[in-house]
Amino acid sequence: MKLDLLYEVQAPKPWPDKPYPYNQREAEQAAWFEAIEQIKLADTLGFGTVWVVEHHFRIERSHMPVNDLFLAALSQVTENIRLGFGVTLTPHKFLHPVRTAEKVAAVDLLSRGRVEWGTGRSISHEQKAFGVDPVASRDSWRDAIESVVAMWELEKFSWDSPFMKFPEFPSYDGDSRSITPKPYQDPHPPAWMAAVSPDSVELAGRLGLGMLSLTIMQTVDQLAERIKIYRQASANCTDPITRVKNNKVAPYTLVHCAEDMDKASSYGLWESVGWWYDHLAQFIIDWELPPNMPQEEIDKAFPRLRETQAGKVDPTFFNDQDMIIVGDPEQCLEKIKRYEQIGCDSVICYMQFGQLTHPQIMESIETLGTKVIPKLEG
Repeated sequence: MKLDLLYEVQAPKPWPDKPYPYNQREAEQAAWFEAIEQIKLADTLGFGTVWVVEHHFRIERSHMPVNDLFLAALSQVTENIRLGFGVTLTPHKFLHPVRTAEKVAAVDLLSRGRVEWGTGRSISHEQKAFGVDPVASRDSWRDAIESVVAMWELEKFSWDSPFMKFPEFPSYDGDSRSITPKPYQDPHPPAWMAAVSPDSVELAGRLGLGMLSLTIMQTVDQLAERIKIYRQASANCTDPITRVKNNKVAPYTLVHCAEDMDKASSYGLWESVGWWYDHLAQFIIDWELPPNMPQEEIDKAFPRLRETQAGKVDPTFFNDQDMIIVGDPEQCLEKIKRYEQIGCDSVICYMQFGQLTHPQIMESIETLGTKVIPKLEG
């Protein structure tokens, strides 16, 4: 059982009291460089992988649209921790598959083979901006993965599909080109799929992709049911979509480990949990739900949203249900073992959230690394 990290690189308001864009610049600079220091510490403490998202247009929640650049920088200041694309937005109109192949392989080369390649289709907020057709996005995602793997293994690459004609015109060398660089890992980095719904986890297993999931929007028991679906599909996978069959499960959730929980409560831990849930749910309501969706349906989808916004729900509810992992080392260990029991290979710890400060996050990472990880490995 491994503990991983997840970084969206949040920059919550209030930002510094400066005119725009200097307030945003200063907030982002702090968030980026603090994240690097946190990951450098985790590298020395036995964490398995750091997963870095690719998100666009998500002020406060995520200031990380270029995970390839961030991971490349991390490759030069870490030695042990694996570097996860969490994920590349893979359908063609987000980025040409040649560029995806190049950037993932480049980080794998720079890190001497430490890359995990997560793939995903994103949501309509990003799809609309890049002109991605939601109806065709799954087929486009699959075609892109297949073409990227071919680029990594063929000396000369060409492709002809409904989504990509490569090259698009006659060239001096006929109808193919060489793709550089090749991945450091042989034959290529393990591939994953962001999957939450029963249909998507079944597809991930059937295609031989690892399962990246979450818990805070679903209970651990619901996650356990998803894992059963995934394991069955994975067991029946005889023709994986890539050359490396990956049957691992890694959900993410909010994690904060503190020796003194009274102290943690006093510096706003639970308020930060509430901020995270409120911000995520409101984002989905604003951007993902159908226009004019009846309030009763919104309440059904997010049963605690209005109460949380009104300050009527204690965020410790999520911890009581083990939907998040918060507590002292023994409490965190007990919760993590529950995830292990339902079939998780690792838990991805989302530790930089809300108004938690850099020193508080560093202390939590160190506590997990010194008090919890040795017991998991033992």
